[in-house]
Amino acid sequence: MAESALYQGLRAYALIAGMWVRSTMVYRTSFLIMTLGNLLATGLDFVAIALMFTHIGELGGFTLDEVAFLYGTTSVAFGLADLALGTMARLGRRVRDGTMDTLLVRPVPILAQVAADRFALRRLGRITQGVLVLGWSLSRLDIGWTVDRVLLVPVMLLSGGAIFGALFVLGGAFQFWAKDASEVQNAFTYGGTTLLEYPPTVFGKELLRGVTFVVPLAFVNWLPALHILGRPDPLGLPDWIGFAAPLVACGCCAVAGLAWRAGLRAYQSTGS
Repeated sequence: MAESALYQGLRAYALIAGMWVRSTMVYRTSFLIMTLGNLLATGLDFVAIALMFTHIGELGGFTLDEVAFLYGTTSVAFGLADLALGTMARLGRRVRDGTMDTLLVRPVPILAQVAADRFALRRLGRITQGVLVLGWSLSRLDIGWTVDRVLLVPVMLLSGGAIFGALFVLGGAFQFWAKDASEVQNAFTYGGTTLLEYPPTVFGKELLRGVTFVVPLAFVNWLPALHILGRPDPLGLPDWIGFAAPLVACGCCAVAGLAWRAGLRAYQSTGS
């Protein structure tokens, strides 16, 4: 039964997203311009970091190449979640104007409808930009590659994307009660991305504990990246802790799923 519901949700998501992709491809020049603009706009963040390193040699003990590795991994992870679930921020508007009721009467999982609504393929620009920075950093870093380090890179990207995705769903679920909480959601998603672009050593230990044990953003890239780069954890956590990222991602997704169901039950129809 659960497998059937999952299949239906994924199929509905693919169909809705495909519809938006086909409508986007009608205006291919516009799509290319928007994608390129997204790539360049997000790339300005790294340009600012690179300019900062023209005046300093290291940041929190990390070189530009190492910071670029952190930047690239978090950009790719967030880009994957933003591409798949970025439209969750629109849920508050649907709750306020009553269009949420339209989704409820369709024989399709609500989460799939909300997540795929206005699927924006132009968000590939952020992922592309992150991949370019990540590739540049890997070409410059002197890493002693072992099997575990090689495997940890894709695991880190996928787990990080799942953690950010869970935050998008949690933010969407919260809007069933708050009605307009997109900025709260953005504080943890977009704000979390900005946080993870910098070394953990530049932040206080209270913050590090918060993003490790409360909102586990550190598992997106900090903890796995420290193992790959051969650096100790500022909190003194064991070296293997980065390999727990998939388990943390599964836990975050489970919590997000429970919160989503609770939000749906609490939703009060407008009667429209």
